[in-house]
Amino acid sequence: MVSQHGILLAAGLISDHFGPIVAKVCECLLRHGALHLPEIARRLKLPRNHLKNSLLVLIQHNCVQAFSYPRPRGAGCRAVTLYLAIFDNVLHRLRFSKFLSVIHADIPESEVLIEGLLQNGRLTFDQLVECTISKVPERTTRPEREEIRLNFNKLVYARYVERCPKPEPSFDPDEQPTPARRRVQKTVEEVLSLEQKIVNTATLSDAERFSEIPYNMEDASNANDCPRNAVSGAKRKYGTFEVDEERDSTSAENEVLWRINFEKFIFRLKKKFCADRKKPRLKVGRHPIWESFFEANLADKDTNSVTSSINGILERLGQKEGGAAMTLDQITRVLEDLQCTSSTDDPEAFTFDLCKMVEACRNEEIESLVKKKYGQEAFTIFRLLVTQGCPVETDRIIDTTILDKQIVHSTLYKLWKDDYMDSEKITSAPGTGYAQFFVWRAKNTFCEQFIDILYHAALNLRQVVNYIAELLLEGPKDKIERPRKQKDKIKLLERRRDILIQALIRHDDSLMLFHDF
Repeated sequence: MVSQHGILLAAGLISDHFGPIVAKVCECLLRHGALHLPEIARRLKLPRNHLKNSLLVLIQHNCVQAFSYPRPRGAGCRAVTLYLAIFDNVLHRLRFSKFLSVIHADIPESEVLIEGLLQNGRLTFDQLVECTISKVPERTTRPEREEIRLNFNKLVYARYVERCPKPEPSFDPDEQPTPARRRVQKTVEEVLSLEQKIVNTATLSDAERFSEIPYNMEDASNANDCPRNAVSGAKRKYGTFEVDEERDSTSAENEVLWRINFEKFIFRLKKKFCADRKKPRLKVGRHPIWESFFEANLADKDTNSVTSSINGILERLGQKEGGAAMTLDQITRVLEDLQCTSSTDDPEAFTFDLCKMVEACRNEEIESLVKKKYGQEAFTIFRLLVTQGCPVETDRIIDTTILDKQIVHSTLYKLWKDDYMDSEKITSAPGTGYAQFFVWRAKNTFCEQFIDILYHAALNLRQVVNYIAELLLEGPKDKIERPRKQKDKIKLLERRRDILIQALIRHDDSLMLFHDF
């Protein structure tokens, strides 16, 4: 369930991009879950056409997924269409600039295509071609359709772009798994939320999602421009049939909608975050090996780890200063010191577990907050409880942390009062000398509390940025003031706005760490 500040942040992003009416519809779906059209209209009291247009905008930009809910027989209509807001996709609108930087570093020639999909949402290939050509400056050579198709297929092959999911899949939230499958799927079904289940139901298979535009489709479009009279004699009938068949396949291909594959971009940002986070702690001479390890990872088959072959690492390392002089034993020792393990599938490859590092980074962020808010003693106690992962007795906390008993008691009370930990009173067995004692455990929900704090901070930053933007649009209120002073005030506001935008971008790294990674 999304927190209050998370909903306000998502609604604010939608309002900035599409206006207040669309934001109202999105906020309603985020607060109340999947709803059908009459229910949304009843809650918001909006005109039917405004409501439909708002839903179309949200679907077009991958923020809402429609699905068909089958009604029981005898209930009139057999199925009803429900609409569900996808909170993750709304939040991704914060990091479009980061997505563009990923493409600029990986496939720079396809950056314009990604920009078109980010700005316009779902597009057919023909629409994307028109969008790309329209962005070419005047008196500049326009790219050919074949060149655009090649660059587009690079994105599909690298899985940055995918075919859109099913527009309205059938899904029954109340449907229970069959007895034969219940044992296998029980643990999975408990983890997945309703949003994840519907997204998985709508998602196409990998073969369909990442099916490139074949060459014959382009040839067929050229064939459509040729007059039929060009085919004569005995070949006329066969040629006409062949062109008609290609025309049908081309029209079917042109109806395919494409969109950004957010999963791929988030994984690339996750890799970059882990690589950059560890760099400051590396010893001298280890930076080139660490960078080469991540650069050699080409196949992103697993989103929880990075695997690179030793040959790929050596190839990348040879291109760096001083890398060619390193021996294989030196590289292997460094990789093992950096917690890279030998791959189970390939003995000549190394694997780094991203999940462990993400978990460690999350704990560091929360411990840093506890230290700033409550002091060094609270930081020491909280780290002990997180590391233990189980209930710890008060006397054991005092003995392990070597802190004063009074300080430990007061600190534990503060952390318990602010919901950072749970306390339980346990009655001891007869003859042990103690009638009862307390045990303490770090709460599993402290990550959710920290995420809500991050949402709140991002919401405040965005509101201040919008306020400064409004001031810049209004211009100077004091008309009598000298022009030089007015220019200085405008420059100061612009500088503050730019600083706050950069702060919001950096803050989004922490948001991704806890929510997306």
